[in-house]
Amino acid sequence: MFSLTAPSDDGIRRFISKQIDSGFSYPDVGASATLVPTGYNVDHHRVQLGTGTLAWNRAVEAIRAWQMFNIPWMRLCWPTVPIRVGTEVAVLVRHFGFHSLNACRIVYVIDEADPIKRFGFAYGTLAEHAERGEERFTVEWNRDDDKVWYDILAFSRPRQMLARLGYPLSRFLQKRFAEGSKAAMVKSVSRT
Repeated sequence: MFSLTAPSDDGIRRFISKQIDSGFSYPDVGASATLVPTGYNVDHHRVQLGTGTLAWNRAVEAIRAWQMFNIPWMRLCWPTVPIRVGTEVAVLVRHFGFHSLNACRIVYVIDEADPIKRFGFAYGTLAEHAERGEERFTVEWNRDDDKVWYDILAFSRPRQMLARLGYPLSRFLQKRFAEGSKAAMVKSVSRT
C-alpha cells in the first residue's frame, strides 16, 4: 500500500488483520532455509556482532525484540509480537516523500544448538507487499572461533507496478535496508 501520508495505528491494525487469511505472494515458501530459487534477486549480508556468551545472548535478545528494524526511515508494526510461525507483521517505510506499508508472515523459526548455534526466523511476503519473496534474519555463534554474526538472506522480485517501474530505486532501498539493519544489530549488541 502506497500513500502520501503515514497510516494511523488503527489503519495499520486493519491492514494487518486483512492479511490473516491471505496466502503468500510467491510459490517458493521456505526456500531461504535451503537453496534460493532462480528468478529472484538475491541479497546476502553478514556482520560480526562480537564474541562470546554475552554477545550471543544480546544478539538473540535483539532478534526477539526485532531490533534489526530499528532504522530511522522504517517502522515495524508491531515489535512486540512474538517470533513464531504464522505471525503477521507490517513494515512501514518512509521514502522519497511517500510511505509504503508491506505485509509479511513468519514462515519458519530457527533455534539450533549444534554444530553452530543459530537463532532467527524468515518471513515471506503477502499479497499486500510491493515485492514478492522471503527474508531470513539469523544470528550465529560458532563456538570454535567464538564469533557471533548477524546474517540476512533475502530473495525477491518486484510484484506491484510501482515496484516494477521503480526497480532501480527498489534495489537501492533493499541495499539501504541491509546496511541499516546490520548497523541496528551492531548497536543493539554493543550497548553498555
